[in-house]
Amino acid sequence: MKKFIATCILTSAAFGAHSLATAADAVKSQYKADVAAADADYKTAKAKCKPLKGNDQDVCDKEAKATHETAIADAKAKRKTKDANKDAAKTTNDADYSVAKEKCDALKGAEQDKCTTAAKAKYGK
Repeated sequence: MKKFIATCILTSAAFGAHSLATAADAVKSQYKADVAAADADYKTAKAKCKPLKGNDQDVCDKEAKATHETAIADAKAKRKTKDANKDAAKTTNDADYSVAKEKCDALKGAEQDKCTTAAKAKYGK
């Protein structure tokens, strides 16, 4: 009887370890799929920026990059812990700030200064 109980315990432990490995593999493959989708979206967004000129193209490129970085950070956050969520929030904030600064570049003089100050205040820079 003791052998039977020990066998049952070992068998259930083996299945439990297998299910944990399977769950980890699923998370890893989901992360890879999310990154691949983000990369594909980034390439598409960059292609849409090519016909633009000057600052409009710069803004478009920054927005595409910001969206890509945010998607990658979100994929990492899904895969990791609370620290990754903080990193994702910081990356998103930095990317949004970069876009706002690029939009301010189209302005001149006092308007540009006001825009830059507002962007710094909004994104905590």
